[in-house]
Amino acid sequence: MAKGLILEKKTTKITNLALGLSLSILISQASLAGPREQAKTLHDRLAGVPPTATVLDEMEADLNNSDPIGAAYRAMDNSAFYSITLKNFVAPWTNEAQTVFTPLNDYTATVIGMVRDDVDIRKMLYGDIIYTGNAAGLPAYSNSSNAHYQAMEDQALDLQTVLQEATQSSVTGLEANATAGVLTTRASAKAFLIDGTNRAHFRFTLLNHLCGDLEPLKDISRAADRIRQDVSRSPGGDSRIYNNACYGCHAGMDPMIQSFAYYNYDYDVETDPDAENGQLSYNATGVTDPVTGTRVKAKYHNNNANFPFGYITLDDQWDNYWRQGQNSNIGWDTALPGSGNGAKTMGQELAHSTKFAQCQVEKVFTNVCLRKPGNTADRAQIASMVTSLSDNNYQLKQTFAESAVYCMGE
Repeated sequence: MAKGLILEKKTTKITNLALGLSLSILISQASLAGPREQAKTLHDRLAGVPPTATVLDEMEADLNNSDPIGAAYRAMDNSAFYSITLKNFVAPWTNEAQTVFTPLNDYTATVIGMVRDDVDIRKMLYGDIIYTGNAAGLPAYSNSSNAHYQAMEDQALDLQTVLQEATQSSVTGLEANATAGVLTTRASAKAFLIDGTNRAHFRFTLLNHLCGDLEPLKDISRAADRIRQDVSRSPGGDSRIYNNACYGCHAGMDPMIQSFAYYNYDYDVETDPDAENGQLSYNATGVTDPVTGTRVKAKYHNNNANFPFGYITLDDQWDNYWRQGQNSNIGWDTALPGSGNGAKTMGQELAHSTKFAQCQVEKVFTNVCLRKPGNTADRAQIASMVTSLSDNNYQLKQTFAESAVYCMGE
């Protein structure tokens, strides 16, 4: 028994020594990787496919000439960066399950096109912008179908070349001042404006574009004057639940999502239970909802007997109560008023915050480096890239390039 135990200990020491040696070799190899190896890593991280010999030679030359960003941009010239990397990057933002396994749609295509064309990425939340396909034989864009984008995916069309920019108002017929980038695309409406009270739309906008959920933003120091009637002040007969679990979120959220008071996703629940043929609807000037007697959609008056003394939504005026208190650290743009009417101005309020820019950078870093930022050097890199994003007119392709260069030695 003693001899066996000694042998086991020796074996363990040898194994640990071997593992340590292997790790040292890997670390040394990473730190000693030459320009060609680094060029291949850059290409793999950005395009997800191997480079051609010619492209690899060109990228190696860029690195030898101290132009790593140039090498990264060469990698992003590969169509796979758009059709695979960016598509998988954006797809989870377009559904509540946050899964990548969802068809190409107008939300995803619009973000891909904006990155390709170096459009100010902040306009993603408030621009009169949409991207469609220009290939022959595609079904026309439809407000009640995803067939146009499904056909692009089924035919494996090159998104780098097939996508074309247009104004959302000209394609969908939505009033220009009612467009709010991807927030008013059909895919976004189908995922987040369907049924309910539109609060899901605000929550998932925070998750996808400010990288945070409502819970950390809970602030019971904000006024409760805009919390709607459907929120019970004593759920289950216990007012403590409202005070501790409901109040802090609704006090800030309800005044903001009032911006979507004129929007809904309409579908026939009897003939189309999965809402595949539904469409975004908007009560334009002169349209009156039969339930509310105003332009406000009926859903904003749901369950109004829960607390009759709660706020009654009469229009789409929004106010950002989070500009004061603990959530002022989101970094709101002081050049904006912090209030307005409609989805466009509310989307701009979110997109012009410091937190929005930081979120985009962190998401790109995680996507390219295949890990979240986790140490002092990473955090310094994130801060540097946030500044760079602002300095480069919010062109997200630059952030992809900088992230890939930072991680190419890993």
